[in-house]
Amino acid sequence: MKTYPNDKLIVVGALKGAHGVRGEVRVKSFTADPEDLFNYGPLTDEAGRLVLTPLSARPGNDHFIVKAREQKQKEEWDALKGTLLHVERAQLPSADEGEFYIEDLVGLEVCSVGDVAEGRIKSVQNFGADDLLEIHLITGGGTVFVPFTQADVPEIDLNAGRVQIPDLAQWAEAEDDK
Repeated sequence: MKTYPNDKLIVVGALKGAHGVRGEVRVKSFTADPEDLFNYGPLTDEAGRLVLTPLSARPGNDHFIVKAREQKQKEEWDALKGTLLHVERAQLPSADEGEFYIEDLVGLEVCSVGDVAEGRIKSVQNFGADDLLEIHLITGGGTVFVPFTQADVPEIDLNAGRVQIPDLAQWAEAEDDK
């Protein structure tokens, strides 16, 4: 079983400001099942500081209306509008067989042939079309973007900490040509 650093925080939602004048706050969930957001307990900002401990939640239009343990005035919740809500990676449920969390790819070694690392995944980006792996190349020090498709990334081995990208050199050359 893979373990995760306790300090690795994953974004699971965002504050949308106050709801009314009774101290409730509007929260947008980014989880696959939106209600799962409230199963993780206290939610923090990117620095790990407590932002919100949900006591109850009810659905709104595209968000939830949340009663929080933290007592804040309308103006205080409104000042936090846009704050991303995080949980520790270790709190998330295990992925099913053959599935993984995108965030778990960051930091994995990239090999094209054999077990010799040629790069490391720096981030997973989406500029509006499909996901792209941003790979920091070990030789040359530059980065290259590779489409995150089954054809381009046929093997992901989280336990070994490695992904296979057979045509990595081709993607690096295409980037150099730009």
